[in-house]
Amino acid sequence: MYVDDLLISGNNRDNIYALISKLQLQFSLKELGTISFFLGIQVLHKPTGYFLHQAQYTQDILQSAGLKDCKPSQTPIALKPSSNNNNFLNSDSKLYGQIAGSLQYLTITRPDIAYATNMICQHMHNPTEQDFTALKRLLRYIRGTYQFGLPITRGNLQLTSFSDSDWASDSNDRKSISGFCTYMGDTLVSWCVKKQATVAKSSTEAEYRALASTTSDVIWLRRLLTDFEAASSTPTTLLCDNTSALTLANNPVFHARMKHIETDYHFIRERILSKEITVHHINSVDQPADILTKPLGLARLKMLRDKLTIQPLEP
Repeated sequence: MYVDDLLISGNNRDNIYALISKLQLQFSLKELGTISFFLGIQVLHKPTGYFLHQAQYTQDILQSAGLKDCKPSQTPIALKPSSNNNNFLNSDSKLYGQIAGSLQYLTITRPDIAYATNMICQHMHNPTEQDFTALKRLLRYIRGTYQFGLPITRGNLQLTSFSDSDWASDSNDRKSISGFCTYMGDTLVSWCVKKQATVAKSSTEAEYRALASTTSDVIWLRRLLTDFEAASSTPTTLLCDNTSALTLANNPVFHARMKHIETDYHFIRERILSKEITVHHINSVDQPADILTKPLGLARLKMLRDKLTIQPLEP
């Protein structure tokens, strides 16, 4: 429910209609039938489930930016900054903030732009010409992929999560970027891109903090499934490509040199011992969360975008 917009879902139509009837006794309701459009998200019904996309919302963003007919870009963010133009924007700074905020909402169905959008939003208060160039590149990317979206398919309710980080990636403050994505069966249900609050002294520490953030999200999802009476009887698998972080998570001996991340250490250890999670290694090449922590070349972007199940709307 959002303000006065409400979705009701269930597998018993009689119960749904009974609930609607009771609500109508107290409120003035307008029933719109089966979902097709909700809060800017378009929903297509398919034999395998649903397909969520924001094609119309994307067109509106491009229209407001004056780039509806621009030349598409193949990637959302450059591997390296294209220039060193750090002059602050004047007249366009407000437009920059408006578009950046709109792109945040677009990531609901487009996790492939989550990293680029996060980078854009970090400079909303004092954007430079270089930041505006990066914003236009991202807009040109969504111009070429505006019909992409996220499928929700039927399958098992087993959670699997992938955790990653890019150590000291921000050259300004040397803070690391955490990223994770979680699947329920084959459906992507949760993802996050976030700059870490403190500077990590090693890649192991950065990966371990990312692993702790992933664990928090997994525990929340497991409790949510329990509320829906679909609790998992087996631990949730967390996959990470840093062997040192995995060793630390599985090692019951606490090392004094890791004392500064003691809270995260004990948090993960308790979840492993309670059999809520289990952590395993994944090859960096196969790590889908890589798309959430760093800029990528075209070939790798396409491969990981497919792994996130992001696909174009069928004609």
